[in-house]
Amino acid sequence: MEETTYVYEGKTTTEALEKGLKELNLKKSDVEYKVIENEEKRSFFSILTPRVVKVEIKVKKDKNKSAENVQIKKEVKPLNEEEILKGKKNLEEFLEGFLKTLPSEDIKYEINNTNEFLQVNLSGSDLNYLIGYRGEVLNSLQTLYTTIASKGIERKIKVSVDILGYREKRDKTLENLADKLAKKVVRERKKVVLEPMSSYERKVIHERLQNHPKVQTNSIGEEPNRKIVISLK
Repeated sequence: MEETTYVYEGKTTTEALEKGLKELNLKKSDVEYKVIENEEKRSFFSILTPRVVKVEIKVKKDKNKSAENVQIKKEVKPLNEEEILKGKKNLEEFLEGFLKTLPSEDIKYEINNTNEFLQVNLSGSDLNYLIGYRGEVLNSLQTLYTTIASKGIERKIKVSVDILGYREKRDKTLENLADKLAKKVVRERKKVVLEPMSSYERKVIHERLQNHPKVQTNSIGEEPNRKIVISLK
């Protein structure tokens, strides 16, 4: 069985490691780990994004399991009213200033909420530059907005961002791709390695195939080159 690696981040090495062990439902003795990015590295929108430590966790062969599938299934604590109101206020204050700095003059935003996350929808003309190639800029905005929404709140408030319905269209494309490749794996009885994807897009693929009777999925590699492998069960 192939060893699988996962990457988690936190303000310190200990925080990143503990986050990974909790989500994987494993003990420290079940894994090997190393720091792959320290506090000196900065990410997209670095002025507003806090410094992070990234830790690569490798699950020992006898404990190997798909962490991303575990994350999909784990129960998420619903947002309470105070968290929703605070998160929305944080986003509104930021967006009022941020959108004025963009070249598009007619951008409008709407913030909604579900039990588990806040949803930001942006609309206007010529917004492709906010989506980027395969949603790369959109994913970075989503990370940024999550950081902004969570300011002053004990836990992370997840934010989903969509622009002109791109997310729904992209999800459908990924689901169709997952179905097509699953059929190929069953037909040819060979595993398929997809090209690198964001964590969000990998999650779509995992969810689409998690109940498939004949194939399974897992992820390999390090960010930003982490890939999904579809193989026979």
